[in-house]
This record gives sequence, structure tokens and C-alpha cells, in this order.
Amino acid sequence: MECSRTSTRFEAYQVQLRLAMRAGFPAIGLPLMSDDRRRRWTDRLLVMAALLTVWHSGGTLREAFAGAREALVGMYPTRRRPGRHLEGFLKALRTRSGALLKLLVDALRRRTQRLTGGQWRWKGWVVLGVDGSRINCPRSAANEKALGCAGKCKTAPQLLLVTLFHVFSGLPWGWRRDRGDAGERGLLRAQLSDLPENTLLLADAGFTGYELLGDLSAAGHAFVVRAGRNVRLLRKLGFAVRERGSCVYVWPQERRGQPPLVLRLVSLHDGRRGVALLTNVLDEETLSDADVAALYRRRWSIEVMYRSLKQTLGKRTLRGDTPRTAEIELDWAMAGLWLLGLMTVRQAGLRRAWSPARALQAVRCALRRARHRGGARRLAKMLRHAVYDHYRRLRPKAARDWPHKKTEEL
Repeated sequence: MECSRTSTRFEAYQVQLRLAMRAGFPAIGLPLMSDDRRRRWTDRLLVMAALLTVWHSGGTLREAFAGAREALVGMYPTRRRPGRHLEGFLKALRTRSGALLKLLVDALRRRTQRLTGGQWRWKGWVVLGVDGSRINCPRSAANEKALGCAGKCKTAPQLLLVTLFHVFSGLPWGWRRDRGDAGERGLLRAQLSDLPENTLLLADAGFTGYELLGDLSAAGHAFVVRAGRNVRLLRKLGFAVRERGSCVYVWPQERRGQPPLVLRLVSLHDGRRGVALLTNVLDEETLSDADVAALYRRRWSIEVMYRSLKQTLGKRTLRGDTPRTAEIELDWAMAGLWLLGLMTVRQAGLRRAWSPARALQAVRCALRRARHRGGARRLAKMLRHAVYDHYRRLRPKAARDWPHKKTEEL
């Protein structure tokens, strides 16, 4: 049994943070105690330490772990203290990370669906965005040997991360990662079983492909994907029952033994250039061109999520000096970002987009002041205000005199 609250009116920040985190955990499957008295890192303590390490502001992995462990000891003062060495923590995490992540992700998905309420589906679809991004890893010999080089010859070792993202809540839904030179389409295909029923997937040009789009259609999912210049679209083949002006076909030469993909072309202009979008929803009354345009613009929110991961959580370059450690660090960074969003949405709702920077500031404040007493539900109030300000920008975002810009006149 977890320690009792210090007071109904004045709770220590560490108690408030523990209760906020527990709301995203599964009801069963993460025990706080173990029958093996030699095991210091029980499942509950290991998961919480991994998440707190992600959120901590420590400049190194060792500093972040030390701060996370100190907060964890304060959260469970009557329990046996976990190990104090980073090496033992990482050893336990390498052994049990996969099973614990599965339990946590399943619980986060249930909480996400419950908290989004009426915004979970839009016109009967669950609207998810998908995109990939590369994350740098330290230039250790082990990373360079296992991860290789994904770009130019002097590029650091990298991991490729492909993430599914619920666009109306701003919360992740799932992810897969591989070495930096892996393919985005392959990582998305590995997540097709994770898609909810009747998903509408928003994707960029890197996810166009006959096999991938065919698998999505065969699974009963809809999609809106941008067509790059390397995609050849055919017209007037006679395969569709009703061929309209927007009806196109994707039929690669090497797939001529199979039927073509019948799609609808929606042409837009973003103010600078034309954009060609493809969808397998052929009926314009079900999904109009205006709906397609509005939904594709919402796909940009996944770029904001990657900025939060790299900039706000400081994961532009991972700290793990071995491939396995880097992979575990990236996995728990994604889980930490997801839980941070759930904790915020639980308090602030979905009327305004949640701000990862403000939410992280609130959590770090609770970590710094772990043993201090806060007002009644002080952390909840801080998370309730962790939303973006809605304002209209009146001036350009770029600095007027940035020293590195080549703006001088010749």
C-alpha cells in the first residue's frame, strides 16, 4: 500500500506528482512490492524512475537519475529504497523495459481514448498523423558500429523514430524506432496492427507506396497522403465504377499483375506552391476537398511534437553510449512525453492545446520542491494553466538583425 497523503489541504509536491503519474498507470501489472527481497527495483519504482529521469533537468544522465531517485525516495518513504547506482538502474531497465513499456502504452491508450471523449473520433474516423524524424546518438564506438551513418559521411549515429499521433488531442498513440538508415514505410507497416478501427491517417510524401497504401485500404482505414514528384498518377483506366475528374490510379509497372489503387486527387495551394493530396475516400460528400485541406494542415502538429521531444525534453542528442541504452532512452522519452500530455489534458481539457514546455516546467517545479508543502492541488493548478496562448502574431518571427544571416549588400 502506498504512503498516505500528508494532508487534505496541504500536500507535499512529491505526493501530488505521484498521484498525477499514477492516474496514467495500469490498474494492475505494476506492483510496488516484490516477493524477491533481493530485488530493489520493483516494476512500479522502475517505471517511475525512468519517467522522472526523462523529466529531470539534469545535464547528464547520471545527474538526472540521481535527482529522479531522490524524488522517488520521497514519494515512497516507507518502502525499501531503490538502488543508488545508475548502472544497476540501467541493467534492470534493459532486462524489463519491453514488457513494462507494453503495459504502460496499453494503459496510456485507454486513458487517451477516455480523456478525448467526443474528440476521439471525427465523422466516424480516428484521425491520426504519422511522420518520422531522426534522433542523434553519441559518437561512441558501439553506436557507430551498430547504428552506422544515415546521411552524410560525417553524420553522427542516429535512430529513426516513426510516430503515430492523435491530431485532435495532441497526444502520441504509438511509435517504432530503428537505426537511422531504416525506412519510414517499414516502421509504419509494423504499426498497422496498432491502428484503431476506422482510422484516417494523415501522412507526408515519404509514406506513398503501392503496398503500404494498399494494406491501409485492405484493413479498412482511410488516408490522406501528399503525393511527391516521384509518384506517377494515371487517369482514365476504367477500373473505377464512376470516373470523375479527380479520380487517379497508382499502378507501378512491377505491380501490373495486381489491380491498381483507385484514389482521389485533391489539389491545393499553400500560398507558395501547389500541393497534391491523395485519399482513398472517393465520395466527396463523405470527405470534401475542404475537409482534406483542413485535416492535412492539422498534420503539422506532429512536427510540434517532435520539436517538444528534441528541444523541450532535450532529446536532440541522446545520452546513451550503447545502442541498447540509446533505444531505451528514446522509448522512455516518448512515454514520458505521452504521460506528461495526459496529466495536462486531464486537468486543462481539450479546449486549448496543451503546452509541453509549461507542463514540464510544472513537473520540474514539483521535483525541485519535492518535500515542500503546496497549496491544495497546487500541481494540478499549474498543469491546468499549461496551455498555449492564442494570439495573433503582428510581426515576423525572424529576428531583424541576426548575426549569421547573409543579408549584407555587396
